[in-house]
Amino acid sequence: MAETLKLAIIDLSSSDAISTAKSIRQACIECGFFYLVNHGMEKELLSRVLDESRKFFSLPLEEKMKLAAKHHRGYTPMYAENLDYSSSSRGDPKESFYIGPLDAGLSNLNRWPSEEISEILPHWRSTMESYHKKLLIVGKRLISLIAQALDLDADFFEKLGALDDPMPFLRLLHYPGELEICDEETYGASAHSDYGMITLLATDGVPGLQVCREKSKQPRIWEDVPHFDGAFIVNTGDLMERWTNCLFRSTMHRVMLAGQERYSLAYFLEPNGNCLVECLKSCCSDTSPPRISADPQWGLPGKPIEANVLHRSDLGAVMLLHVNISEAAPAILAMKLRRSRILF
Repeated sequence: MAETLKLAIIDLSSSDAISTAKSIRQACIECGFFYLVNHGMEKELLSRVLDESRKFFSLPLEEKMKLAAKHHRGYTPMYAENLDYSSSSRGDPKESFYIGPLDAGLSNLNRWPSEEISEILPHWRSTMESYHKKLLIVGKRLISLIAQALDLDADFFEKLGALDDPMPFLRLLHYPGELEICDEETYGASAHSDYGMITLLATDGVPGLQVCREKSKQPRIWEDVPHFDGAFIVNTGDLMERWTNCLFRSTMHRVMLAGQERYSLAYFLEPNGNCLVECLKSCCSDTSPPRISADPQWGLPGKPIEANVLHRSDLGAVMLLHVNISEAAPAILAMKLRRSRILF
């Protein structure tokens, strides 16, 4: 039986930015997860998004497969993803739907329900777009506080260009309530860490999320993250860990099946594809030099970020690493391949 983890509660509406930044710093160093409250997202909109998500996932499989993922947008069926081959040889029992950036340059890559499906889900696209856009506003406000938590100017990441045409992805997730009997232990989402800057997670209240604060230790100790009504669960990802010289944690987490259906909404906020990623000066010193060499670019110069996704055949499957890695970043490449991450 896992212990319950008590996460820090960060108030995004607080007028005391210094105190809030200090609390974020402590949470990101100690755990890599925290609750975000008073973020400005309307409860009614969140409820509508979850309701529209349920409606979509209740469609027949053949209808959902008409929107099968392309360019990292669209539907991924059950067992299409395996986040940890060391725990299971089969994919994770969940289905999902990805919605990428909504800016003019990339929005045409998104996959939206056809007119036929739109008759069943008339408000689906407008609801998702509204939620997506408002989450970007929340994410940018939070990134400003994270900059201050790193002893940087509040607009540091904006000046760096990280938030100029960023790469936010919204992922709708559905975990089944019951599964066929299997010889292997089954997880809704196997153990993994997120790949980017920050993730903002909303759930329908059904439990299942667990974190492992010490991912390098064995055996791993898992702790439950309880639902906090009205709060986003925020965690920092691999890229933020890299940026901060491993000061901020990219914490291992997983989803346990709860015996009932579970719906969640994960929003991954990633920087502009041409953003310079190197150890922040506030996170290194003569006694604590950068642990990973600078990555000249998160994406590659002169190309759309979509063209820079790494493809690699491994374990009989095509690995699509939802990161953009140049040849100058062998350390992070090796780290990703060791995790055998498959996102689509």
